[in-house]
Amino acid sequence: MIAKQYLLTGIFWAVIGGLLSLLIRVQLGMPEMDLDWLEPVLGRWITDGRIDPEYYLSAVTMHGAIMMFMVLTAGLSGTFSNLLIPLQIGARDMASGFLNMLSYWFFFISSCFFLATLVVETGPPMGGWVVYPPLSVLPQAAPGSGMGMTLYILGFVTFIISILLAGLNYITTVINLRTVGMSFSRLPLTVWALFFTAILALFSFPVLLTSFLLLFFDRSFGTSFYLSDIYIAGEALAYSGGSPLIYQHLFWFLGHPEVYIIFLPALGITSEIISTCSRKPIFGYWFMVLAMLAIVFLSYVVWAHHMFTSGMDPFLGTVFTITTVIIAVPSAIKTFNYIATLWGGSIHFTPAMLFSIGLISFLMSGGLTGIIIGNSPLDIQLHDTYYIVAHFHLVMGALAFFGMFAGIYHWFPKMFGRMMNKKLGYIHFWITFIGTYLVFMPMHFIGMAGFPRRYYTFTAFQYMDRFNNLNLFITIASIITFAAQLIFLYNFFYSMYKGKKAPRNPWKSNTLEWTTEKVVPGHGNWEGSIPTVYRWPYDYSKPGAPDDFIPQNIPLMQTKDSNTEEENNILERQRL
Repeated sequence: MIAKQYLLTGIFWAVIGGLLSLLIRVQLGMPEMDLDWLEPVLGRWITDGRIDPEYYLSAVTMHGAIMMFMVLTAGLSGTFSNLLIPLQIGARDMASGFLNMLSYWFFFISSCFFLATLVVETGPPMGGWVVYPPLSVLPQAAPGSGMGMTLYILGFVTFIISILLAGLNYITTVINLRTVGMSFSRLPLTVWALFFTAILALFSFPVLLTSFLLLFFDRSFGTSFYLSDIYIAGEALAYSGGSPLIYQHLFWFLGHPEVYIIFLPALGITSEIISTCSRKPIFGYWFMVLAMLAIVFLSYVVWAHHMFTSGMDPFLGTVFTITTVIIAVPSAIKTFNYIATLWGGSIHFTPAMLFSIGLISFLMSGGLTGIIIGNSPLDIQLHDTYYIVAHFHLVMGALAFFGMFAGIYHWFPKMFGRMMNKKLGYIHFWITFIGTYLVFMPMHFIGMAGFPRRYYTFTAFQYMDRFNNLNLFITIASIITFAAQLIFLYNFFYSMYKGKKAPRNPWKSNTLEWTTEKVVPGHGNWEGSIPTVYRWPYDYSKPGAPDDFIPQNIPLMQTKDSNTEEENNILERQRL
């Protein structure tokens, strides 16, 4: 139930975030378009038939925050951690049902605060989703820096509490509640990914909490953690001794681990689906685990590559360039292992498999541009241009959304007992996949041409006029890609009630969630005893086996014809 609550809340926020992105793109691609017809809905957001410039900045701010945190952190991890961790490790429930419930309700309260920022009279924050000081500290700096910013901070504080409660629960569950035989070497890669994600969140989100608490103190109690020598309209304000760079260091210490908090669950989901739908064992299981472990450690030592333009010492910039390039290595290992798993497989092109393959393409295309902007001399030229926008939307946004879509299509039968429509899934994939590249690949070119991000319009810059048609093209592609998500929403909600009833194991998978007596498990997951695990989760197409899959709960005694020498040795030791 809690997994469904996270999923439905995440879908709600994805729609809101998507609509905000359309507002942004319409303004950039069709700046002369008359939007008077939206005024009854958006109110003060529309002025004289155009998006108000200050509310445009609010749209940019809230789009980023909603998509990164409400959808791709809580929506993605919250859904699949609650659904898969107990089922795949053979547990009746999470270690603490109370903490599980509490984590969702803190997320819900956070959602209410974020929703309130969209309708408060002074408007949402206008300083970008990173809400750098001094703009975010001083209520007089911009309309959105008043009550909207206060609600934004409260939303983040409650969100972080939710993430920390959930993370503690996930880690405790994986360590303590694994069924008999479920050693760490037999965990599905999905569980490994969610486990590492929880560890990442547990050590990085408290730093973000600190940054927001200090921000709140500066706003409310006159402290000067982030402010010094501030003048507004010629008047000196009573702040001294602080520095906005302190906020940047604290924020980005969470900011880059956050990329992998979003990134890892999608990769874990993809690992399971690619192996299942290729009918092959995952290539390099332990290399995949160690690659994720390396990502966890390295993600804490790359944060300052977001600050190359802050005036840091060039030597320090070189250090962070090196760590940034190194962190590309474990991601490359995962990419090569996915390709090796696909190679020679008997591939079943389900919608989930197509989205997983699409994810791999974003991992490669977005990862390559990451190496470029991880180099400090190049990043200084490209920083705050649309090249950066294109990069992180591909490698983080599109990649994570494709992982989320893959997981929904694959485990929809386990959540709702019905199958989603496969043909609609194919249509959804192809429009979304092609549309995503049509939106973000051209942004690399306008970024290299010098288009700065977060600008309200580019019509004031004559040298940018030659890109007007390209900007319009990106906007049209965005609208089409967003429209494709309506196909998904129809498929999702229609299939929930009217879809074809699902069999117990529709994908012929090996993991334990498909061994429950009911398609949609009730309280306690298994009505009888919890299954015992005898093997790893990727025994697909094993020579000598009558079927091309052997579930984890099948004893080695029953598969003598397909056992490896090591498995026969285990049997022999058990007899003795």
